[in-house]
Amino acid sequence: MTAVRPHDLVRLAAPEALLTGGAPGWVGDALARAPWVVVRRATATAGRLAVGVRGAGRHQRHAAEAPPAAVAGVVVPERLRSPPHHGPATGPVCRTRALAALHDLGPALDARKLVWGPVGSVGFELATGQPATGPDSDLDLIVRVLELPDPGWAADLLGGLTDAAARVDCLLETPAGAVALAELAGGPAQVVLRTADGPRLVTPAQVRAMCARRAGPVGG
Repeated sequence: MTAVRPHDLVRLAAPEALLTGGAPGWVGDALARAPWVVVRRATATAGRLAVGVRGAGRHQRHAAEAPPAAVAGVVVPERLRSPPHHGPATGPVCRTRALAALHDLGPALDARKLVWGPVGSVGFELATGQPATGPDSDLDLIVRVLELPDPGWAADLLGGLTDAAARVDCLLETPAGAVALAELAGGPAQVVLRTADGPRLVTPAQVRAMCARRAGPVGG
């Protein structure tokens, strides 16, 4: 199976593989509507994939593990940044403020030569074709970086996201884990580093040292 990273969207060939006895009742309906799950930032049992099932309500999130044989395909967030650019800002593809924000911000993010993509409800909707965003949805983004940027860089990028049609939450995905862009922009002494083993409170210097020691794809 292709290597996956947190936020990747996985299309299931056998969604019933996730319907264990402990799954809430809504999980089966959600997978019947859209047999897709999202890769979680978590450590899974050996040989399995940590994923999350999204239900129709915000409170409907279910952590699960998928066997490789159940996976039919993977869509990474970077592949989802283009579709809204093909239509007008008021067209069906921008039916909510979160989708309109993606439409508006996409060209500026591309101009910065960033490796980025939408995640959360926007990413799920674009990958699956199933409505997932609503009037109050935020636009969640990831930006992949090889090392933790300085606060000035973060503040400059954050400033470009403030006038969007919807609130924007952006995570910087580094080889050591993820850091919130808004948090880093404030120049804190410590940041919350989101890792597969849970959140850690560390200094930016520690994050940079961890990034330097790690080789391979960003977003660990």
